Order: sequence, then structure tokens, then C-alpha cells
Amino acid sequence: MTYPQLPTPEEKLADAKKLLSLPRIVVICGSTRFMTEMNEADLRETKAGKIVVKPGCDMKSPHELWSDPAEAEALKARLDDLHRAKIRLADEVLVVGDYIGDSTRAEIAYARSLGKPVRFTHPGVDPDA
Repeated sequence: MTYPQLPTPEEKLADAKKLLSLPRIVVICGSTRFMTEMNEADLRETKAGKIVVKPGCDMKSPHELWSDPAEAEALKARLDDLHRAKIRLADEVLVVGDYIGDSTRAEIAYARSLGKPVRFTHPGVDPDA
């Protein structure tokens, strides 16, 4: 006797998005040194009718929330986890900037391991091209 397969969490999320008639969700990835470019990409993707999620903290810029090195290290780990959750939520990934560091390279690999389409503002930096 065959039993029906239960839907995966990813399938449940996709079904919920359809039921809610949500527009496509794009997550912006890249080095926070490109925050200005990320904001521009956010504007363009929003104008195209997409929901946009992106890094919310630029830890390269001084701020009291990450002025303590120990707290900053813990915050960075939490933000990395949060960004991976944004990637899981998204329908597609847009990588911004002409440089790919280790963190962004890991985000691209993670997104691709989940089957997410990945676009680049600078396609020449695609580590898998």
C-alpha cells in the first residue's frame, strides 16, 4: 500500500504564498559595502512589484548596537542566521555589487542548494560561472 507524501515545509510555504496571492519575494544579498546599491536595487525591484528583503544592518558603519566587539560577534552570527531565513522565505536572490566575499559566496551556495534562482547586478562575479 502506498501512502501519500506529506508536503515539505518549502511546499507548504509556496502554497501559502499562492493562497495569499503574494507577489514574488526577492532577497538582496551582497557585501554591506554596497548598501547604496542595495537601496537602489530595492527601489527597482519594488517598482517591478516584488516584495524585497535585504540586510537591515551595516556593521561596517559605526553604531552603538555593535560597538562592543563581543556583542558585535554575537550579533553578526544572529544576523547571518536571519539572512539565511530571508533566503528561505524568498522566491529568488539578487546579488548586488562587483565583489563577492566569503559570506556572500556562502549565501549564494545556500540559495542554490535550496533551488532558488540567483541573479547578479554584475553577472561576471558569479562564482559558478
